[in-house]
Amino acid sequence: MFRSRFHALAAALRAHTDPVRRRARGDAGYTTETIVVTALLVILAVTVVGIITAKVLGKANGIDLG
Repeated sequence: MFRSRFHALAAALRAHTDPVRRRARGDAGYTTETIVVTALLVILAVTVVGIITAKVLGKANGIDLG
């Protein structure tokens, strides 16, 4: 009884994981490309925030309060 349920559960699990594995192998290049593009966008965003921060602080320090 227990073995038959175990085998049925194992078969169902295998039937579910096989298509997932096949799809994962097919998308390997897309995933790598996505990671690289995301990393480049993060670097660009950090650079832009740094430039804006430097300009704002420069303007704020240049204000004469009398």
